[in-house]
Amino acid sequence: MEENKIIETVDEEGNPVQFELYNIVEFEGKDYALLLPKSEDGSEELVLMEIIKDGEDYSFETIEDDEEFEKVSDYIESLEDEE
Repeated sequence: MEENKIIETVDEEGNPVQFELYNIVEFEGKDYALLLPKSEDGSEELVLMEIIKDGEDYSFETIEDDEEFEKVSDYIESLEDEE
């Protein structure tokens, strides 16, 4: 059985937040991560973040551009519709 990958980022207030890596999607030459929050409130809303590669290191950044976010979201939804 494959172990789920846990990603830890920092929120706007500097607090650590853990996510489970749900999927990675490539769109227009960039990689995006679908992350599932590891919260105690039972929330299962996926979070979409851009994956930034720096050598061997990876970081996850919020997509600030609304147009880019919408295009990637629409693409991911089209993939789900195909399945």
